Amino acid sequence: MSENKVWKSEAEKPVMEGGLQYHIRCGNGDVERYCLLPGDPERSDMIADMWDEKRFVANYREHRTFSGKIGGAGITVCSTGAGSGSTTSAIEEVIALGADTLIRVGSCGAIQEYIDCGDVIIHSGAVRHDGSSNLYVDQAYPAFADYMVTAALVEAAEQLDIPYHIGVSCSTGSWYCGQGRPGYNNYTQSFFEHKVEDLRKAGVMNFEMETSALFTLCGLYGKRAGSVCTAFANRKKDQFQYGGIERSIQVANRAVEILYKWDQEMARTGKKHWYPSLTKDVK
Repeated sequence: MSENKVWKSEAEKPVMEGGLQYHIRCGNGDVERYCLLPGDPERSDMIADMWDEKRFVANYREHRTFSGKIGGAGITVCSTGAGSGSTTSAIEEVIALGADTLIRVGSCGAIQEYIDCGDVIIHSGAVRHDGSSNLYVDQAYPAFADYMVTAALVEAAEQLDIPYHIGVSCSTGSWYCGQGRPGYNNYTQSFFEHKVEDLRKAGVMNFEMETSALFTLCGLYGKRAGSVCTAFANRKKDQFQYGGIERSIQVANRAVEILYKWDQEMARTGKKHWYPSLTKDVK
């Protein structure tokens, strides 16, 4: 849609004809059930390039969207940008267009010494330091992954022989001070000093910026959520290695193929909830 075109809609829910959403500029029929959410718009292309079929849908602000097919499943990728603010907009709008299984695909910085740069982390939950999810619900509400999506991500990593860990992320509203890094001119506050170590002692695996918002909103809206991130850094070992994002992309794409087969089996058997033995013979 042209930036110069007049947009007329209700102020509380600015949606155009055909369900066109304000931020992601996708409309009815553009978004599939399974939706991958990278932060970086360039990763939308990387993800879609691995599908059997792809079509470009929209590119507006930080949101770059493709839809297509993988292993028979309809799939969408919509980038969120960095941080929870733009992420919540993308989540709201892809859900409005029919997505019900959302998986964050990204990068993170590990804080546990045993995690190597390039390893994949599958998140079972998240500490809500994101700065947006608290505007939706009390801070005591848990940010949790869907167990079926998590199981599919684990199955995918096993099938692909990609090293992985499972655990809790800390999603922050700032990449610098929010993750215990100094700001400009080495700006710090006293509470920065122990943040990383306190989270490490609590068993938290890493920092990133979007997972807790995704988990919280999907929990509130009754949708399925998962998250898989490649570790680009290890704060304990003071290592930074930019690379390996293709690992989390491969795991997420394969997980969608797996979920599609599991969902078909659930529909065939009339089961409301998934359990491991239900799909043990599904190939």
